[in-house]
Amino acid sequence: MTQLIGLFPTPVMRVEGLIGPADVEALAAEVADRTSLTNAYSDLLSHTPVAGDQSDTLLSRLGALVLPKVAEFGEVLFGEVLSWQIKEIWVNVLEPGGHQAIHTHANSFISGVVYLTDAHPSANIVFHKAIGGSGFIFGNTNPGARINAFNGGKFAMPQTGAGDLVMFPSYLLHEVPVNKGGRRISVAFNAIPDRLDNFGYAIHFS
Repeated sequence: MTQLIGLFPTPVMRVEGLIGPADVEALAAEVADRTSLTNAYSDLLSHTPVAGDQSDTLLSRLGALVLPKVAEFGEVLFGEVLSWQIKEIWVNVLEPGGHQAIHTHANSFISGVVYLTDAHPSANIVFHKAIGGSGFIFGNTNPGARINAFNGGKFAMPQTGAGDLVMFPSYLLHEVPVNKGGRRISVAFNAIPDRLDNFGYAIHFS
């Protein structure tokens, strides 16, 4: 018997329909025109200032909705049910033709996106392997090669809709390609646990 084992996979959690259609529509209308910061790499992408989830009533409501799922995902990452908090949260509005450059989220452990509109397939989030990572020096990317989870360098999320939540480890490189659809509104956040304990050497976060 031949067995192929996927060692050390990177988890990405998708929660479909975390927020119902009526609430999504109301939230999207409330935040659509609140952005005041233009992205450094695309003038068709704007953000609200980054805030703690308690400093804004709307974002506090969203933070409370995602926290149970953050704790669930955190158990996958660290093997223990921990107490989590939303460290920072902000709104993104991506206009047609805009994009988000490849990046990671520093100083956090779990990052996530709540979609308040459907994402056009062209603007689904794309995850990348670490640049200059542990792959072979020679690649085999050509029209005849079959790309799979072991030899591919990036992964595009399946279609995401309004109300969906996507979470991933904060160190994971990701981007949003050029948006060929309509206005895309989302709320992004970073989360940290109250502590991590490594054989009695504990680090506490606040």
